[in-house]
Amino acid sequence: MNSRTLGGDGPEVSEIGLGCMGMSAFYGQADEGEARATIARALQLGCNFLDTSDMYGPHTNERLVGSAIAGKRDEVFLATKFGIKLIKDDDLINRTVDGSPEYVRKSCDDSLQRLGTDYIDLYYQHRVDPNTPIEDTVGAMAELVQAGKVRHIGLSEASAETIRRAHAVHPIAAVQTEYSLWTRDVEQEILPTLQELGIALVAYSPLGRGFLSGRFRSTEELDDSDYRRHGPRFTGENLKQNLALAERVRELAAERDITPGQLALAWVLSRWEHIVPIPGTKRVAYLEENLGAADVQLSEADARAIAQAIPAAAGDRYPEAVMRSVNL
Repeated sequence: MNSRTLGGDGPEVSEIGLGCMGMSAFYGQADEGEARATIARALQLGCNFLDTSDMYGPHTNERLVGSAIAGKRDEVFLATKFGIKLIKDDDLINRTVDGSPEYVRKSCDDSLQRLGTDYIDLYYQHRVDPNTPIEDTVGAMAELVQAGKVRHIGLSEASAETIRRAHAVHPIAAVQTEYSLWTRDVEQEILPTLQELGIALVAYSPLGRGFLSGRFRSTEELDDSDYRRHGPRFTGENLKQNLALAERVRELAAERDITPGQLALAWVLSRWEHIVPIPGTKRVAYLEENLGAADVQLSEADARAIAQAIPAAAGDRYPEAVMRSVNL
């Protein structure tokens, strides 16, 4: 697999990464054996960029990833995150955010222990804490770099203004946010800011949480515990409109003899050389399909025509309470 750099002179990672969240949380029943096989297969195929967070589980996903890469640490570019605190482990909506320096330091030490490593390649603030100046949070993260516990730092779902303030304190290697054919908000302010500052964009949910790849057509097909059952885009009238959007993706993919998921990923890859999508999966077969998108070449005209052919998504990407924590 080809590689991309996180920013102009940043570290090299595989051009498609692996989001590990669904292996432990949010998307129904977990299968630890299949998850481990998926991580092993990813490394075998050259996909070395693994993404987790302390709140996935919470905590169980870091332990899973850490144990799955034991003995292979030098093959992995490992990213994790801190900052989101669930009020109850089984309540994914109600949460608080903590970016205080004390919490930054404690969270890093806890993640290192769970991951079974002495350093994190890319450490993100998962959500911006509106009650802590970003300069204080990033200052504490910079101390972790100086201590050798972290090699690069990042932000997730931060506004353009916050990114600029953070970058002035310490170089930000990457900003992680949602970007896909049905979520293009970043194109207005955030992507131009990243391009100006030389910061990579790590695109999570590039397959629209599986919807754009045709994994399901109704929430009734999902496990009762699946987080997507409560997503605004997957219910009611929004779902009806978005099914038409997904069908259009399927048609465009069929014209090129590729899968809908590969079309969606290839489109994200085509938008800028420093964008790295991290589609999540917990199954080897879907991983292999996703990585096949790296072989799909889209011209600028192709990418523009695809974007113009896809209608805007109906509904917010998160429930209202969660939307309040993005773009801060």
